[in-house]
Amino acid sequence: MGVSVGSPPVPAMADRADACARQLREAGRVLLASHIDADGLTSAAIASTALERAGIPHEVVFEKQLDAESIAGIAAREYDTVLFTDFGSGQLEELRLHETAGAFTPVIADHHQPADAETDYHLNPLLFGIDGAAELSGAGAAYVLARAMESLATTREGKPVDNRDLAALAVVGAVGDMQGGTDGLTGANEAILEEGIEAGAIESATDLAIYGRQTRPLPKFLEYATDVRIPGITNDEAGAVRFLSELSVDLKRDGDWRVWADLSPAERQTVASALIRRAIERGVPSSRVETLVGTSYTLLEEEPGTALRDVSEFSTLLNATARYERADVGLAVCLGDRGPALERARTLLSNHRRNLSEGLEWVKSEGVTVESNVQWFDAGTRIRETIVGIVAGMAIGTPAIDGGKPIVAFASKNKTELKVSARGNYRLVRKGLDLSAAMQKSARSVGGDGGGHDVAAGATIPAEMRNEFLAAVDELIGEQLS
Repeated sequence: MGVSVGSPPVPAMADRADACARQLREAGRVLLASHIDADGLTSAAIASTALERAGIPHEVVFEKQLDAESIAGIAAREYDTVLFTDFGSGQLEELRLHETAGAFTPVIADHHQPADAETDYHLNPLLFGIDGAAELSGAGAAYVLARAMESLATTREGKPVDNRDLAALAVVGAVGDMQGGTDGLTGANEAILEEGIEAGAIESATDLAIYGRQTRPLPKFLEYATDVRIPGITNDEAGAVRFLSELSVDLKRDGDWRVWADLSPAERQTVASALIRRAIERGVPSSRVETLVGTSYTLLEEEPGTALRDVSEFSTLLNATARYERADVGLAVCLGDRGPALERARTLLSNHRRNLSEGLEWVKSEGVTVESNVQWFDAGTRIRETIVGIVAGMAIGTPAIDGGKPIVAFASKNKTELKVSARGNYRLVRKGLDLSAAMQKSARSVGGDGGGHDVAAGATIPAEMRNEFLAAVDELIGEQLS
C-alpha cells in the first residue's frame, strides 16, 4: 500500500476523504456518476483517473439532473458502490432510500447544499464550514478524494502515487463553476491551486481579466471583452482595430493580428496601460476599471495558443460538450484525448457560441418581465434548456437588463416540464440573496425540485405551474433582500 504525498490539501475534510477512499477500495468495482457541466466533467475525470491509478475497475455515466428516475436507473446497473461527483448532496433523501433497501452504498463528492439526510461517505465542504459556492467546487471535492486515494496504490516502480497533477482539472472545474472572480481562487480552491503549482501543472499570474488570451486575435480579444464596457472598443471592431493600431507596438505577425498570449510582458504592459487610460478617459467608473486586471491560470502541459492552455477557455470548451449531450467528448478531452475528441469539442464550441449569441439577442429583443423582486423570461423552445441558464447569466450583465434584481429564465424541457435557471450577482448575495434556497422551496411548493448555489441555481417544475412558481420565488427573494 502506498503513502499519500504530503499533507492533505484541505485538512478539515481529510478524515472523511480517507473514509470515502477506503470504501471505494473495498468495493472492488465502482459506478461513477457525475453531472455534465464543466465542473461535473472535471470532477468525473479527476475521480476516474484516481480510480484508475488505484486499480479500481469502474464505469462512468453522466446525468443532466439527478432525480428519482435517474437514481433508479443507476440502481438498476447493480453496482454495490456508486461514487457521485458534483451532485448527490441535494438528493440524499432519495439516495438513502436505495441505500437502506440495499441497492448500493453511495459515496458522494459534492459541494451543493445537502438535503436533510445523511450517509457515512459524504464529502462536502459545507459539512466542514467551507463555502461550496465560492471556496470549493465539485471538482475540488473530487480532488480532495483523489489525494486521499493515493494511499491505496503504488506505481509500477513501487513509488507512491501522486495525484497532485489533477489539481489542474480541479482549477478548471472551479473557474467553470464561476468561483474564480477577479481576485482569483480563494479558500480551499487556493490550497489546491498551490498544489498544482508545486506539481508544475499550472501557473498563476496577474493579467488582463479578459476571455480569449490564447485564441482570439487582439481586435476580437478587446471587442468581445464585455465585462467592462469601454466606449469605442467594446462591441466595436473598427474601434478596437484603431485603438491597437495607434500603439507603438508591432501587434501583427506576417500581416495577421497576434493573440494576447504571443505578446511579451513589456508588450502586454503597453497595451494594458493604454486600455486602462482609454477606459478612464471614456468615463468608465474607477471601480469597474479596477476589474480589468485580475488573475489568470495557464495549464503548462497544454499546447500554447490552444483553448486548453487557458483555464477559462478550457472550461468553456467543456461546457459546450455537455450542453449538447456529448459529455463523453468532454470527459475524453479531460482524460487527454487531443485527437478526434478535441476536434469534436471544438465543433461543438463553435455551435455553442452561435446558439448563445442568438439566445442573448432574442432576450434583448423580447425583453424581460419585471416583478417586485425578480425579472424573468420564458424562452419556450427558442433557447435550449441546457443553455438557458448561461444566456440568463449573460443577459444580467448587459445594460439592457437591470442588475439590481435576479433573473429567472424558463425553457421547455419536454411537453410537461419547464427547466428553470436563476442567476444573480455577488452584490445581491451580499444583501442576502440565496437562489438555491429560493429555487428549491418554490419548486417543491409546485411539485418540482431545485437547488444549486446562492448566486446561481436551477429547478424543474410542471409546465402548468409556472405562474405559481414565479409568485413563490418573487415572495421568497423579497424576504431575502428586505
